[in-house]
Amino acid sequence: MGAIPVNRGEETVENFFERVGRFWPPGRRDLHWHILPTPDEAGSLSVPYKGLASPGLKGVPVSGMHCTLLHAVGLGSGDVDTDALIKEVGRYAQTVRPFTLTFDRPSVGNVGIEIGGWPGLPFTEIVNAVTQVTACAGADFKAAPSRYPHMSLAYASDGAEAIDAVSLKAALAAIAQPLSGTVVVDRLHLVEQWHDGAHIRWNPIAAVPLAGVPA
Repeated sequence: MGAIPVNRGEETVENFFERVGRFWPPGRRDLHWHILPTPDEAGSLSVPYKGLASPGLKGVPVSGMHCTLLHAVGLGSGDVDTDALIKEVGRYAQTVRPFTLTFDRPSVGNVGIEIGGWPGLPFTEIVNAVTQVTACAGADFKAAPSRYPHMSLAYASDGAEAIDAVSLKAALAAIAQPLSGTVVVDRLHLVEQWHDGAHIRWNPIAAVPLAGVPA
């Protein structure tokens, strides 16, 4: 897919990093629970958009694709006993069988481009559980749980005001091929995550297996 034409339209896109910077400043390392695709899964999901380019958009590399369960805003690894947190989430995880999320055609949102996934019910049950367990970890933070499964393909960044969302939607709609891929959910990943105003990065802490999955 070649460069997407960008011309100012009626719909506006906001700089993602400026928006999250209001409560998550650059460089601060917050705990996140994620579902992470394997490299093969991430590659299959992103390949139809190879070459996706536009001023004001920062593409997410294959290694950076993630499906967030919970952002524990203001909570770092030094603020809680992460071993105890992992143990408690592990107890819950052993009650959940692995399942598959399917991600379909992307949408242009207020802060970038994302692909939505389904089914939502098992995802939401996990979100609620890890949120509750993390809330009991003994430190104050603001919970930002995901309301539905999704992964970002690109974030709006510097120059976002020039992005024409209508042109983006038209270009994405013009991709004449099936746009569907799957991610097997068999582990819950705890990471310490930060951004630098242009990219999101993290350090892995633990991968908690679901029921029947080897540690």
